[in-house]
Amino acid sequence: MKLSVIIPTFNEEQTIERLCGRFLATSLPVDYELVIVDDHSSDQTFAIEQRLRKTVGQHRMNVLRNRTNKGKGACIRQGVKHATGDLVIVQDGDLEYDPREIPKLLGPILEGKATVIYGSRFLHRRWPRGMALPNYVANRLLTWLTNHLYHLRLTDMETGYKLMKRELLQKLKIRADRFEFEPEITAKLSRHRVPITEVAISYRGRTRRQGKKIRAKDFFTAVWTLLRYRF
Repeated sequence: MKLSVIIPTFNEEQTIERLCGRFLATSLPVDYELVIVDDHSSDQTFAIEQRLRKTVGQHRMNVLRNRTNKGKGACIRQGVKHATGDLVIVQDGDLEYDPREIPKLLGPILEGKATVIYGSRFLHRRWPRGMALPNYVANRLLTWLTNHLYHLRLTDMETGYKLMKRELLQKLKIRADRFEFEPEITAKLSRHRVPITEVAISYRGRTRRQGKKIRAKDFFTAVWTLLRYRF
């Protein structure tokens, strides 16, 4: 069994090296590869990624680069094309999500108890650490709308940690270019009647000044995406 970790990055020079370091220091129960897709960063992110690839080796890390800035969803779709693992998980290029928690996400799938795992920031806590009020409200509303439209019982639809078989992800034929990746994949999993299991994870939010890229317009795009795939 092999895990492909898709890492979309855009101007993450402050965190990408520490993120990769955490992966290399984490003992995963399966073989793994890091598939980094740089979304045409304008800082030193891509240079750092190239250096890391030379150090770590091509067998462990693949670094791709978009010719223009396309968005998170486009990066994920590009990464999946080059992934070779049996399983796929998306890891944001910052440190809001801790890769040291991936082993507990893998557990239910390796034990044959789950098909898709969502790492929930809300499962055992009311307010994730560092999450700004607008983001908190948006997350709660979008999860509520998802549950209402698709008859689910999720606590965190917008989570960045979504783990599943690569073949299943390819079967869903994701079209999203930006942050609407999250509602689209959830909607399509529901339409295919694929059960989603949530596992509690920690979270360390960052501010716009620190590089957070999601914006208010992405909330409305997510709402439209949920409605579009439902009706």
